Amino acid sequence: MIRIGIVGAENSHTVAISRLLNIEKKVPGCRIVCVWGEAPGYARDAVERGAIPEIVKTPEDMIGKVDAAVVDHRHPKEHLPAARPLLEAKIPLFIDKPFCYRVKAGKAFLARAKQLKVPVCSFSAQPKQAAAVALRKEAKKLGRIVSVITTGPCDIRSKYGGVFFYGIHQIDQLVRLLDAPVTHVRVNLGKKNHTATLFSAGGAISTANFISDVRPPFHVSVIGEKGRIDRQIVRDAHPHLVGTRTFCRMFKTGKTDETEQSMLMPVAVLEALEKSIKTGKKVKVPSI
Repeated sequence: MIRIGIVGAENSHTVAISRLLNIEKKVPGCRIVCVWGEAPGYARDAVERGAIPEIVKTPEDMIGKVDAAVVDHRHPKEHLPAARPLLEAKIPLFIDKPFCYRVKAGKAFLARAKQLKVPVCSFSAQPKQAAAVALRKEAKKLGRIVSVITTGPCDIRSKYGGVFFYGIHQIDQLVRLLDAPVTHVRVNLGKKNHTATLFSAGGAISTANFISDVRPPFHVSVIGEKGRIDRQIVRDAHPHLVGTRTFCRMFKTGKTDETEQSMLMPVAVLEALEKSIKTGKKVKVPSI
């Protein structure tokens, strides 16, 4: 059995993942054996609702008790500092979305993981949903992509990292659909709802609609030289299952389909979006 620890219990994903592995047993051979929480109440709640056997006092206390770990904070600035001792102990890691808060720190972390030969992956669950996977497959028939337009809930003033907190769901989907990296962004501020314009190296101009006064379902439009696709991204019956299976597969095999580009490009775009929100200007996306 692969013993997994979870660092962070404030995020709802902790209980969702624990229930899938410990109660519903959706992934054979993988169990959550311990959790660390940002506050005692969060940890106790995760233990009770996720059937987790043990609470540890520090993330480092997981070393020797686990074969792999999930790092699952609400604010991405907490991810890499918490994950680093586990990385140095050569523990495989799934770092929940977004992977990190700054591209520079993420590049250094992944370089160290490569040096230590420790598998690491990170992704939003949204692009893993069956509707999103089907959309990407259909989009390949459109030829050159001219524009991607996404819509979804996002509070750019969230205390959990502003645009990073929920913006990752749209941005991760958007960059996976484009033919070329995003080079510049500009945010157009409204009272409660906002749009971001994303400029790609290949010439595509895309839009992300960040809505906060209502909670709309995620929607994606892809426009290519051969037509367009418009699709609501319906959540799977078990929205966290495919993601959980994905990182558990990495824990078992040591291999992941995620790359430095796929993990850091969404962070780079979000970092630029954050700066544009503050300055009101068009901002260059940090290089990967």
